[in-house]
Amino acid sequence: MTPETTTASTGGIRILLADDQALVRGALATLLGLEDDLDVIAQVGRGDEVLPAAEQHRPDIALLDVEMPGVDGLTAAAQLRRALPDVRIVIVTTFGRAGYLSRALAAGVAGYVVKDTPASELADVVRRVMKGETVIDAALATDALTAGPSPLTPRETEVLAAARDGGTISDVARALHLSEGTTRNHLSSAMQKLEARTRADAARIAQERGWLL
Repeated sequence: MTPETTTASTGGIRILLADDQALVRGALATLLGLEDDLDVIAQVGRGDEVLPAAEQHRPDIALLDVEMPGVDGLTAAAQLRRALPDVRIVIVTTFGRAGYLSRALAAGVAGYVVKDTPASELADVVRRVMKGETVIDAALATDALTAGPSPLTPRETEVLAAARDGGTISDVARALHLSEGTTRNHLSSAMQKLEARTRADAARIAQERGWLL
């Protein structure tokens, strides 16, 4: 899908919008476009379209959702930071989860706000980030400090994510090219760390805390 070019640049802060919900994306573009100093130059609906669109349009700031097809917004943020480090990134998401915030900061984002942020405040976030500030939703920052980092290893996270849709141990092991015994061990360890009785419960806890996408 070709990224949608919204307007010609008028000299304001150049913004790339990425959100898989067309109505949300369009509303954000309209509201931000009402600001004299903001210029939405492109919109995409998939995470794997973010980097190509940024390379084509060269925005100053990219506003990214977390859950998108192709790749998630946090993965897209990391890709964008590596390829175009001068582009500042703000995550704008429905999911105010502490684990997502930790991953976003590790990916090098400069801002993280939830979608119910008023348009005027979001515009101010864009301006502050453009000046070099890091802007994080205050309530979410507090939650992140309280929750702490994920206790799961990368492999435990991978196995738990693969198991959350209800496949058998054999299915998960085959998908990840692991033995069934190793798969069971990783799931058991994850359940113990999360104090969960079942792997479904462990996956739910990890999802709610933002440790799984």
